[in-house]
Amino acid sequence: MNHLSRELAPISSEAWVEIEAEAKARLTTYLAARKVIDFAGPHGWTHSSTNLGRTVRLPDPTDQVKARQRQVLQVIELRADFALSRDELDDVARGADAIDLDPLDQAAERIAIAENVAVFHGYAAGGIVGITQATPHAPVGLSSDLDDWPVSVAVAVNTLLSAGIGGPYGLAIGPLGWTGIVESAGHGGRLLFDHLRQILGGPVVWAPGVEGAVVLSLRGGDFVIDCGQDLSIGYADHDSETVQLYFQESFTFRAVEPAAAIALTG
Repeated sequence: MNHLSRELAPISSEAWVEIEAEAKARLTTYLAARKVIDFAGPHGWTHSSTNLGRTVRLPDPTDQVKARQRQVLQVIELRADFALSRDELDDVARGADAIDLDPLDQAAERIAIAENVAVFHGYAAGGIVGITQATPHAPVGLSSDLDDWPVSVAVAVNTLLSAGIGGPYGLAIGPLGWTGIVESAGHGGRLLFDHLRQILGGPVVWAPGVEGAVVLSLRGGDFVIDCGQDLSIGYADHDSETVQLYFQESFTFRAVEPAAAIALTG
């Protein structure tokens, strides 16, 4: 038995299959940061920090002895709890194929958005500097007129090119902006969505938790999620009516080349 304690849960193997399949589908949809930046790991639950390969000078401990301290990024642990009905889980063993997993869906959304926010906008309490905080480029404005958005994205791409950052590029955009993009038609009847992808040379990604949008290079090596334990489901407790479960992960994030991204703000 490991720290997730799944063996203690009163859940059949058939129900676990349903739970895992639903979790994978939801997390794949919500985890936007992983679609546009590098993912290293998972390194395991015991992984506690990422080596930065740098040191800081310390006061000399004794006469004629110098000291330095290695710099690391400590991982953070995220956890989102949820409860499932025991009756619903038992129905899986009876052959039910449409059980209520809404609490799982909601928890998957919560923890994925927390990861997206940490990567794109930072999490100071966890020592994470996000992409929009790390970039040296001034933000590019987004007009309220969607017809002007290709110009803004082109300006962002040109800024990266001028900084020597090659493509292709991706656009991570919050839900409101995404809705506007997919519903709008550009010049000549061409979908705005397709127009933006042509400018970028890469994908336009729905990114819940992102404020405005971010254009970033997809060449690789610029931004990295360092993962200890990848998102997993653990067991906490149960009673006669519900089983208490949770999503859990451990990770940190580092901007290796902060200039490889630029924020777009409205």
